[in-house]
Amino acid sequence: MTEAKIAPSLLSGDFANLEHEVGRMLHYGSDWLHVDIMDSQFVPSLTIGPIVVKAMRSHFTQEKAFFDCHLMVMNPEKWVDEFADAGANMFCFHYEATEKHMEIINRAHERGMLVSCAVKPDTPVEVLDPLVQHLDMALIMTVEPGKGGQSFRSECLPKVKYLRTRHPNLDIEVDGGLSPKTVDAASDAGANVIVAGTAVFKAENPTQVISELRNSVLKAQEIKPWAKK
Repeated sequence: MTEAKIAPSLLSGDFANLEHEVGRMLHYGSDWLHVDIMDSQFVPSLTIGPIVVKAMRSHFTQEKAFFDCHLMVMNPEKWVDEFADAGANMFCFHYEATEKHMEIINRAHERGMLVSCAVKPDTPVEVLDPLVQHLDMALIMTVEPGKGGQSFRSECLPKVKYLRTRHPNLDIEVDGGLSPKTVDAASDAGANVIVAGTAVFKAENPTQVISELRNSVLKAQEIKPWAKK
């Protein structure tokens, strides 16, 4: 059975003090840190790059902090080595941003990273079928990539169920509008890696929110048929 993993998105954190933000999320009980990389081409926004990941890594060992790097960039194959050198744990690229899917997967694995492929809300999940056996994780976007604070789109969840019923041991991540109010639907569909930004970073009690998100996944895994395969 896949483990429940909660990955607060640093996009909602204080960019002027990312060392502090990573540290407090680890203190609150997060499993991973979700790092959104945007290039203003694949998505409208522009955020951070490998130099910032490297700076964060200098303060936290690979064992202490797991950096789940979500690249919303064109031609992600150009960035595999730089993110490996920066200390990324997970290299997540978008299916729609490249035609060199297996090249990315193979190179990222060669460089010691785990690899995930993400699909946008309007991309059919079936495009992942030829790749999924080579992936460590799949990311189902439940909002359009590139902007925080969007509303959760439950119509994306059949993609999660599609993957979970076929690949019971695959890490399946959902990203976009996740909170204690929406997480049950994602967990019930089979997601085990939950990305949450505003819901965690702006919470009065982040520890409680992280616990609620984790408990949702654990509860679903106890009762869903796909969890017993």
